[in-house]
Amino acid sequence: MNQENFTVVIPAYNEEKTIRDIVERTLKQCKKVIVVDDGSSDGTIAELVNLPIDIIKHKTNQGKAASLWDGFQFALKNKNDFIITLDGDAQHAPEDINLLINDRVTYKNHIIIGARLADKESIPAKRYYANKIANFWIAWASGYPISDSQSGFRLYPVNLFDNLKISTSKNSSFVFESEVIIKAAKVDIYSHAVTIPAIYRDDARPSHFQGVRDITLITLMVGRSLISRGMYPQGLYRAVIKPMVLNIFK
Repeated sequence: MNQENFTVVIPAYNEEKTIRDIVERTLKQCKKVIVVDDGSSDGTIAELVNLPIDIIKHKTNQGKAASLWDGFQFALKNKNDFIITLDGDAQHAPEDINLLINDRVTYKNHIIIGARLADKESIPAKRYYANKIANFWIAWASGYPISDSQSGFRLYPVNLFDNLKISTSKNSSFVFESEVIIKAAKVDIYSHAVTIPAIYRDDARPSHFQGVRDITLITLMVGRSLISRGMYPQGLYRAVIKPMVLNIFK
């Protein structure tokens, strides 16, 4: 087990089929685990009985943004070097946590993201192309190339949360993680991708991510950010045009 001081935050909404297995495997990687139950209507809470973890319970469903934020605030009450997030639906393998931590040695003040898009054949086509569209916009607004802006498997440096102001409304559920990347870049905290397997189980519950709606909300958030910066042409050049030119002349 890695000896650095960190906490794992797991947002969960109706994850009774997978949550106990995910938490038990996570506890083998980290002794400090927080599960945020976002008003589940199934047996998610019952599955967590007798596990040595902290549980935050939302009385009603507030969305992933609020779940992550509440988990972060709870974790930040204790001394942490960083916080790791992973989803409760078994799309992320807790055993891959050390891949993110090992990358932190080189990119200490970065957000480390477990990126799945290299494993194209394992990803449903609609999700793959929705993520690619989101990557384009978020990379532009952030000013550097991004491999997988929608992965919830992340390592966050705790200093990112110093004075971070960001929406956690229910409409921000799947916008939150994208907006974090953009706001972090404005204070010189960037993201770095580590390749992980894409895990999509045949018996998985339907995704809470709704492609058209959520990509539209992400695009609107990015649009507001770009307009506020005069469309940020430098970001478009650094994130899209320059890498394209360099790739042509390789």
